[in-house]
Amino acid sequence: MSFAAMPTAGHVERNPTRPADTIVDGIAQKTIEWLAAFELAIASRDEEAISKLFVAESHWRDLFIFTWNITPRNGREAVVSTLLDAMAPMKPTNFRIAEGRTPPRQAMRAGEEVIEAIFSFETAVARGVGILRLPVATPEKAWMISTALDEIKDAEWPVGDNRPSGKHDRLFGGDTKAQRHARELEYSDRDPAVIVVGGGHNGISTGAQLRMLGVDALVVERNARVGDVWRNRYASLALHNKIQLNHLPFMKYPDNWPLFLTKDALGDWLEAYANAMDVNVWTGTEFVGARWDEAGQLWNVTVRRADGTERTLRPRHVVFANGGIVGKPNIPDFPGLKDFGGKLIHSHDYVSGEAWRDKKVLILGVGNTAHDIAQDLHGYDADVKMIQRGSITVFSVEAVTLNHALYYKGDTPLEDCDLIATSPCYPVALKGYQLNVQKMLEVDKPLLDGLKARGMKLDIGEDGGGHQMKIRKQHGGYYLNVGCSDLIVNGDVGLLQTDDAERFVEGGLLMKDGTLHEADLVITATGYEPPASEVARLLGQEVADRIGPIWGLDERDAELRNMYKPTAQPGLWFVAGGFAQGRVWTRFIALQIAARERGLVTDPIAYL
Repeated sequence: MSFAAMPTAGHVERNPTRPADTIVDGIAQKTIEWLAAFELAIASRDEEAISKLFVAESHWRDLFIFTWNITPRNGREAVVSTLLDAMAPMKPTNFRIAEGRTPPRQAMRAGEEVIEAIFSFETAVARGVGILRLPVATPEKAWMISTALDEIKDAEWPVGDNRPSGKHDRLFGGDTKAQRHARELEYSDRDPAVIVVGGGHNGISTGAQLRMLGVDALVVERNARVGDVWRNRYASLALHNKIQLNHLPFMKYPDNWPLFLTKDALGDWLEAYANAMDVNVWTGTEFVGARWDEAGQLWNVTVRRADGTERTLRPRHVVFANGGIVGKPNIPDFPGLKDFGGKLIHSHDYVSGEAWRDKKVLILGVGNTAHDIAQDLHGYDADVKMIQRGSITVFSVEAVTLNHALYYKGDTPLEDCDLIATSPCYPVALKGYQLNVQKMLEVDKPLLDGLKARGMKLDIGEDGGGHQMKIRKQHGGYYLNVGCSDLIVNGDVGLLQTDDAERFVEGGLLMKDGTLHEADLVITATGYEPPASEVARLLGQEVADRIGPIWGLDERDAELRNMYKPTAQPGLWFVAGGFAQGRVWTRFIALQIAARERGLVTDPIAYL
C-alpha cells in the first residue's frame, strides 16, 4: 500500500507579522491560479504551456479516472506526454479547490516544503479529486499531482443528500425487508454479476460498496459466520496500529472503542457491518474453482455449500479477497523437521498457548505472527525460543506512528488522509519512508541495540524504506513491537539462529556445537505458498500464466503487481492488505467494476 510518509503532516507555517487569513488566502490564490492555467493548457492541448506548469522532477499518479488503471509517471517529460494522451479523450473541466475538503495549506511532504491542495474536477462520465503540491519556493510550478476517480455520474454514492428514502423498506400488507433480502440471497432466478471470494474485511467491504453502486455481488465465505476469519485466529491477536487508521468504508468504529482492536471485536464488528450494509453473503461456502468462458465473457464458478451440495454460478467478475494474497500454509523443507517427535503445527493452526503451559516450544520464524505467538506462549509460562532464518525489520508501534501521523493528529478528515496517503508515486513515497525510518531508528535505538545484543539480525529494508517497503515487496519480513521484543531483550523469550543449527531431531533442535534445544511443540511461522500457485489450483494454469506474479513491485512502474487494478485476465481482480489499504482499494475495485458494468470502459487493461 502506498501510504505516504508524513513526518510533519498538515502543519501550516504562519508569518507572525501578517494576518493568518492573508496567508491562507495567498495559498488558496496560488492554487486557483495553477488549476486555471492547467485546465486551459489541457483543453487547448498546449504541450509547452503544460510543461511550464511542472518542475523538472515532477510526478503524476492517476488512480483510474483518466487511464482506468494505476498509472504513475515520473519526470516532466513523462508526466506531460501521458497527461496529453490520457486527458484529451476524457475532456476534464471545472478544476477547482474541492468544496467541503481540507483547505489548501502549507505542509512538509517527503522533505519538501509545499503548498498542498485538494482539488476536484469532472469528466464526461465521472467526478474526480486530486492532490496538488506546489513548492513553496516556486508555487507557479507543480512538484506533484494526483488524480483519482471519486464517483461515476448517474451512479453516485448513495450517501448524504443522495441517501435512499427508505420508503420501499416499509410495506403494508407485503413482505418485510428481511424476507425480501432472504429471497434475493437465494439467487434462484439469476446469477450475480460479481463473486467475491472471502468474507474478511476486504471481501465484505467490496461487497458492500458494489451493492451501494447497484452491482449485484455475492460474497462467499467458507467459515460459518462473517467475522470468523478473525474470531478463529490465535487468542492474543490484535491490530498493531491504532483505530484511526482502520475504519471500514462508510461506517466508522464507535468513538469509545480502544486504540488497538482485538480479533474478537473485529470479527463481531465485521459481521455487524455486513448486516448493516445489506451485503449478500453465503457463509459455510467454499470457492471450489472457476473456468473462464471466452465466448460468453464470464466465469463458470463452482461453490460448495455447508451441506456438501455444489452450485454453479456464472458471474462476469471474480474478486479474490480471501485472506490477502496467500495460498496454502508453507511448510519449509528444514533439515530433519520430519524427524521431530513432538507436535508440529503451522502458525495458521495456532489458537492459544493454554495447552502448552510449562512446555518447551520452538517457533521457526521471526515475523509478526511468530512474535505474537511467542508472546502469547510466554504468557502461559511456556519456555519459548524463536529461530531466525533471515534478517528482519523491527520497530515499535510508537515509532511507526510517524508513517501515519496525519491520521492520528486529528485535524484532517479520514477521506482526506486517504487521498493524501495514496497520492505519491513510488520515488516520493520511498523518500518519505526513508526520512521517517531515520527518525524511527532514533526513537527505537535502545530497543534495537538490545535486540542486536541478543544476536537478532536486523535491517531497515531494501533502500532504507523500512517495513512499509517490505510490505510492498514481500508482504512480510518485519515485526511491529507490542512487547515481544522486550521479552527477547530481557531473555524471557529465547533467540536461535539457523546458521548455528544442524537439524531437527526427535527431541528438538540440534545445534552445530552439539547443544540440543528440547521441544514439545514446533510451530512453523513460515508464511504461505505464493499466490500464483493458488490461482493455478482454482482457476487453471493458463490463467495463472496469463496474469503472472501477484504482489511485489512491478519493475516497470513500481506499483503492486496485479493488485487493485485490471489484470491480463478479463473479469479477475485481487484485493489484499490491512484495514487502511482495504478501505481505499476496495472502493476503487467497486468503482472499476461498476464502470465496466455500465459499459464505460472498452479497454480493460488500458495503460497496464
